[in-house]
Amino acid sequence: MQFLGTTQAASYCGTRKSCIFPELVPSSTTKDTYQSYCLPGYRCLGSRRPSLLYKVVSVPPSSDKQFIPHGRPPTILPALRTALHARYSTHDWHHANMVQLKGSEVSRYQAGRLNADSMRLMRDKDHLTHQMQEDSRRNLGERLSDIDIWRSELTHELECLLKETHALETAKKRLECAIDEMQGPLKTALECLYYREKRREIDLVHDDVEKNLMKEVDIFKDCQEILSKLAQRINHQLGINRDAQHALEQDLSDKNSAHFIDEKCFDLRNTSHSISFYHGVEKANGSVSVPATWAKFSEDNVRRSQCARANSVKLREDTEVALESASEELWNQFTSTNLAFNNRIAEVADAKNKLQVQLAKVLQEIFQTEDTIMLLERSIMAKEYPLKVAQTRLEGRNKRPNIELCRDAPQLQLLTEVYTIDHTIGTLKQRLQEARDTLQMLINNKSKLEHEISVKANSFFIDKECMDMRKTFPCTPRLIGY
Repeated sequence: MQFLGTTQAASYCGTRKSCIFPELVPSSTTKDTYQSYCLPGYRCLGSRRPSLLYKVVSVPPSSDKQFIPHGRPPTILPALRTALHARYSTHDWHHANMVQLKGSEVSRYQAGRLNADSMRLMRDKDHLTHQMQEDSRRNLGERLSDIDIWRSELTHELECLLKETHALETAKKRLECAIDEMQGPLKTALECLYYREKRREIDLVHDDVEKNLMKEVDIFKDCQEILSKLAQRINHQLGINRDAQHALEQDLSDKNSAHFIDEKCFDLRNTSHSISFYHGVEKANGSVSVPATWAKFSEDNVRRSQCARANSVKLREDTEVALESASEELWNQFTSTNLAFNNRIAEVADAKNKLQVQLAKVLQEIFQTEDTIMLLERSIMAKEYPLKVAQTRLEGRNKRPNIELCRDAPQLQLLTEVYTIDHTIGTLKQRLQEARDTLQMLINNKSKLEHEISVKANSFFIDKECMDMRKTFPCTPRLIGY
């Protein structure tokens, strides 16, 4: 059991027995005054009886004479004997005074210790209360800082999301404009195909112009389908952006309310007029989140918005790429079809010129290959005489008698020379065969080029009647939705 206002480490707390003074029963005044502050290990002093027990002698009544031992007359009157024997001794008087002084000293000492410990306790509790209030104020300040950070994050994210949503709506409008602009060129291409059906006899062929026109129609239809699907995806993404926007706005509104409340709590002081007691408020716990889930909620909202913005940016990029790709593809096909109508002869002439240039290069290469073959043949013939010399030397040294038939350094060198020259001749012959094969390939290529040049010289195509229908075509900005 801990004494009120003391610590367990107090020197006067704990079991301690007095070995000097006997136990005393406290008086009623001391007991009533210090009854709530009796320290453990100290027992109250009690009243002490005299050490000598006096026995009252009962004298039987006698009317005539008293009993006198040994015949000595009595020195104390019989009436005073009882009072004499009821008094305390001097030793009891001194002992009682000493016990009273010691008890008072102990009570005073205990009261001093209690007062000192109470002062220390009050100082400690005052410091603890002030420190806890400062900690609470600091925590509120940190909380306000956290709320400010998240408010700025949510505000920035909301602004970015609104800007991105506006940009996505603009991209949707561009898609719709681009789809409308493709209707005119599509009708023109279909009319050209129908008009070319009036060709007769051998001219009614499935030529490049007809292929380009059919490809142009397919490209227009494919582009319109792709852009329509993109517009549907943008509609769906706009709904997701609005949901993320609503979550951000709600979270930001809650953060503003919480910031106002925490700022009001942060400004409260001990001298504020709006403070009051709210008993039991610390027992009511209406929290719906902890700091981790609180931060995760806003983080999830920001992440959801960022994901929506990322998807929106991706959609806008896809839209931009699709519009530019469709515009470029349509223009390329339009140009290709016009070139097929107008520049057939020029293209054939250009191809013929390129083939003639290539033929001249092939003829030059044939001339150089023939020279290489001639040089290879001469080189092979030039290696025959050194080979003969080396083989003749080996043949002559093989006729040395007995022990003189030594495999010495000249013998090894001659063997190496023969092997090297044989290998060189073989390599040159292989290269000569490759050169002859290359020459034959060049000759075949020369024949093909000459035939292709003759084909291109006789090829032509004229188709001018449909060009009057294709004089106008939407510009690039209109094809990409501007």
